[in-house]
Order: sequence, then C-alpha cells, then structure tokens
Amino acid sequence: MNRELPSRASVVIIGGGAIGVASAYELAAAGVTDVVLIDKGPLGSGSTSKAAGGVRAQFSDRVNIELAARSLETFDAFAERFGQEIDLHKSGYLFLLDSPDAVAEFEKNVAVQNDLGVPSRIITPSEAAELSPLIDTDGLLAAAYSPTDGHCTPESVVLGYASAARRHGARLLPNCAATGIETADRRIVAVQTEGGRIETDAVICAAGAWSRAIGEWAGVDLPVTPLRRQVLVTEPIHDLPPTAFTIDFATSFYFHPEGRGLLLGMSDPEETPGFKLDRSDAWLPRLGEAMGRRAPALLDVGFGTGWAGLYEVTPDHNALIGTALDRFVYATGFSGHGFLMSPAVGEVVRDLYLGREPFVDVTGFDARRFARTGARPELNIV
Repeated sequence: MNRELPSRASVVIIGGGAIGVASAYELAAAGVTDVVLIDKGPLGSGSTSKAAGGVRAQFSDRVNIELAARSLETFDAFAERFGQEIDLHKSGYLFLLDSPDAVAEFEKNVAVQNDLGVPSRIITPSEAAELSPLIDTDGLLAAAYSPTDGHCTPESVVLGYASAARRHGARLLPNCAATGIETADRRIVAVQTEGGRIETDAVICAAGAWSRAIGEWAGVDLPVTPLRRQVLVTEPIHDLPPTAFTIDFATSFYFHPEGRGLLLGMSDPEETPGFKLDRSDAWLPRLGEAMGRRAPALLDVGFGTGWAGLYEVTPDHNALIGTALDRFVYATGFSGHGFLMSPAVGEVVRDLYLGREPFVDVTGFDARRFARTGARPELNIV
C-alpha cells in the first residue's frame, strides 16, 4: 500500500461505495487532478453491495424526487456511457396502501412527482394484482405505481463508475482504511490512513453508516446511526410471473424478481442500532406474518441465501449533503436510498467541491438543519 499511496492529493474521498465512486468519476471527468479515493475494504463492499438494488423516483420530498429522477436517467444510459451492463429491469415500483391516511399521503406525493415529470399514478387493488400477481389484495384500498422505476445490480454500477474514474486519472485505493483527519485553523491539512499520510486540503465523506466517526475527526456532527437490514433470496420459483418491485407500505415488506426467484426483505421494528452485519433469525416470525398477510403463496417457498447490511439512518430519514470547515464535503445518511441516488449525488458533490451551483438546491440537507430549523422528513422510506 505504501508504494501506491500518494503523498498528496487535491481531494481525498473516504468511502468506495456507489456515492464515493460516482463522486470520484464526476470530479475526475470535470478535470480535477489527483483525485484519491480510499476504502477500508474492497470497492462497494459496504452497504452498496448489500442493497436490494431498487431504483425509483417515488418520494415525498421534492429534492429527493429530483435526485432520483436524474439518477434514473443515468441508469437508463449507463451501459452506453460507461461500457458496463448493470442488469437494469424497469419493472416498475408498486406501493400497496391499506389505510386512508396512506392513500391521501401518496396522492399528494404523486401530484408532486407528476409536477417534476415522474409518470407515477394511483391505481386500484385489482390493477395492482395484475402488476404483482403474488399479492393478496384483501384490505388494500389503492396502490401507487410508476413504470419507470425498477432494479439493477449495485456491484455493476460501482464497477462502471470505478473503471471510468480510473480512465480519467482518479486513483482508487481499496483496502486502505482512513484513520484520521488532520486540521489546523478549521482547515483540512491531511488524511491519515493505514498506509500512511496523504496531504490534502479537501475531504469528501461518502462513508455511509461509518460517517459519524469521520465527521468527528473533522469536528463536524454527522448524525448518522447504523441500523441492520436483512435480505433473503428464495429458491427458484416455477412459473414465476412478471412482477413489479412490490412494497407493502404498512409493513415495509417488499420483493422483486432475482434470477429465477425473488429477493425480499422488510425493516424489523424490533431492530436496534449498531454495526451488526451478522444474520439473525429473530426477525423471521415478523417477516412471516407480513408475508402471510400480503403474499401468502411465498410462505411455501424455500430460501436459498441471504445477507445483512446497514442503513445509515438520520433523525428525519433524509440525507446529509453539504459542506463544513473550509473544504469538508459530505454526502451520507440516505437512510436506504443512497445507491439509487448515487449518480445524481456524484454530480452534486462535484459541484459543491468546485464551488458551482448544483442542478438541485440541496441546502435543506445541510447537517446543521437539526439545530437550526428542525427535521425535513422523507415519508416514503422502507
């Protein structure tokens, strides 16, 4: 590592997930020289590789909708732009709604989404069953659907961005953990790593669930809490019908096609914060209850594999995007939607570093909002 580690960089990106590599690409492609990215493990091996791969623009916050819609455009053109197939399936996203309050909230969300060009709409339970034949519509009042949403392979997105970043001169160093940030007079001086010291006057924090500690090194409060989320993949299902990415909004139980089976998961209301990456069976009874209520046919399907990953959760389930000190840029705390927004966030990070105005106003995502004006809640989080 000492042979590869540069003594100086224009900017050091900490975190090699989708947002980190997208930022490295955008900076290098914009002509920034000596871009260095470091990660404590292989690129994409943190939360990105554990993501369900969903990509959608159905959010309640206008800025999230704009970030997601912009990212969907990049995913659509990814193979052509970066020479990397990402296995994009535009099967649509389907949110199942079983309460009047949820229907009213999604009707408002759809109006905002439509105003921003997203072709989402409210549909009937019977229409939802046509799009997701495995569901039981008992108790459903409506559903929200957008045909341009879908899912793709996160690891392929990381590979595409990483390769493009390197072609533009960025240096990406996996298996090189950051260990500290040196500052003087509220200016960044260097980043300490396992492999040595890198002098720099700029740091980009894209470390997901591990961001709070990095912020503390620089004296910046990044209120991010790690929370385990688990995913299962079923065994092959005979005659599996075409299925939208389906989410039971009341329970957050979701599933989408994965190979010849389904990938599925659910947030566990009894999960506690912490860097827990081991799998646990404690949530299975609660998952089974949600499955039995909304997709009972899946109770007879076996599971082939699964994994655990980390959401980086903020108090209002909205991202932290902004700058602090002189040149400390952060993009973290996406509460489960960082991967799907990574192309657009990479552009925003580039512009914040260069002192340019991003395509969307992200000032409301400043980490200091909790002390200033309070939370900015994103309601469509699963």
